[in-house]
Amino acid sequence: MIRKIMSKLRKALAPSSKKPASSKAAGKANSKTQQRGRNTKSRHKTDGSPAPAQQRKGRSQEHRGTRNAEPRHRGKGGALQRGGPKPKREAVYEPPLRSGPPKQIAEVPPQDTPFSKLGLNDRIAYAVAQKGYVEPTPIQAQAIPHVLAGRDVTGSAQTGTGKTAAFALPILQRLGSHGRLRCLVLEPTRELALQVEEAFKEYSEYTDLDVTIVYGGVGYGKQRDDLQRGVDILAATPGRLLDHMEQGTVNLNSIEILVLDEVDRMLDMGFLPDVKRIVQKCPNARQTLFFTATLPPEIAQLASWALNDPVEVKIGAQRSPAETVSHAFYPVVASQKADLLDELLKRTDYHSIIIFSRTKFGADRIAGRLRGAGRKVGVLHSDRNQRERLEALSGFKSGKYEILVATDIAARGLDIADVSHVINYDVPENPEDYVHRIGRTGRAQKTGDAFTLVTEDDVRDARSIERFINSSIERKKLDGFNYIYSALFDEAAQTAATPPKATSRLRRGR
Repeated sequence: MIRKIMSKLRKALAPSSKKPASSKAAGKANSKTQQRGRNTKSRHKTDGSPAPAQQRKGRSQEHRGTRNAEPRHRGKGGALQRGGPKPKREAVYEPPLRSGPPKQIAEVPPQDTPFSKLGLNDRIAYAVAQKGYVEPTPIQAQAIPHVLAGRDVTGSAQTGTGKTAAFALPILQRLGSHGRLRCLVLEPTRELALQVEEAFKEYSEYTDLDVTIVYGGVGYGKQRDDLQRGVDILAATPGRLLDHMEQGTVNLNSIEILVLDEVDRMLDMGFLPDVKRIVQKCPNARQTLFFTATLPPEIAQLASWALNDPVEVKIGAQRSPAETVSHAFYPVVASQKADLLDELLKRTDYHSIIIFSRTKFGADRIAGRLRGAGRKVGVLHSDRNQRERLEALSGFKSGKYEILVATDIAARGLDIADVSHVINYDVPENPEDYVHRIGRTGRAQKTGDAFTLVTEDDVRDARSIERFINSSIERKKLDGFNYIYSALFDEAAQTAATPPKATSRLRRGR
């Protein structure tokens, strides 16, 4: 009995061979804790970094309180260090220099001409003489000395008075020799930009200066290649220039001379925000030139912002047609306009004629009718693609086309030599457009004629034109033409009180 009791006591007091589940879990946790402790000690001994709990605490404090503090990075051994790696500096854009062979320049004889007496050097004066120009126009005589002196200029003159040469010639002289992109000329349309580029190329023939152009409606490839090749002068339309700036293919940091040509037209076309963005990208220390056919009060704010103490050059009365142009109204009922146009063309001894239509559809319709009569006709309006527009302009200039039918896209600034006549098939909505249209003839001190067909619906517009130019315009009739009678032919009826039409600067049918 005593043996049984002692045996049970020994079994009860002996350690059990099985461990409870909780003991197993506690053992594992203790083992992991011990392992982390050993790892922590090892790291602490090798790199001196704080324990994990301290690191977590430090990181949370950094996120909470040191977001704007000096950045840290891992140094050698993994320790956190202040200051961080120094950021790599971005390369500063430098407009390229000419990448091709140097331009070959011919020698020129000494010059003693009215242009050289304005201060232009022999190379530029000789290029002008080669173009056949002998005497500078009034705007050239007044503006060139100021531009050569580095002054900001606002130039206002009637169309056909040589505004392009007034800024192109002194700019070429100021630039001197080839360097980086230093001159930017902004134009409202691609036709005007092409014309300015052509003028700069002709006047710079005996210099080593390079010029190129960027405009919309064509691909970017050639324009990008020209810019990367390196040029001194860039003619551009605002939209395409901003595209190149955003793509990084052009930078205006080195611009020394900024030209805003046809400023009032750019404002009318809604380019003012783009123009301001471009001006802001040019250096403040620059020469700025405004050249435009008219100088309305609307651009005064832009001028005061963009120009520095400008010299103002005004030539002639801005509202009057050129004295070299003889112009008249031809009253006719609307149903006979096309017939009267045909009769005018038959009776007129012309060299080349521009016919203006108010709408693009009307221009196409007039051109189709004239082609059907066997006449050689080119068409120019904004629905024509760039190839068609260039072909129409070059064909008209070369004599391939004797007639150019156009909307008001061709009324401003385009320099087309020897246009003998202008016919307004439609009376323009805005009186100032009348002055610009008929200014396509009688250019460079040559004489020209302008005819305007006036229907019953055009009476108010015709009156607005007369008030705008502050002069009455002669009414004419073709002898022998079978007119349909209208009150238009009654002078008393025409002079009856007609309320002025409210003018708008909005354009349609361009």
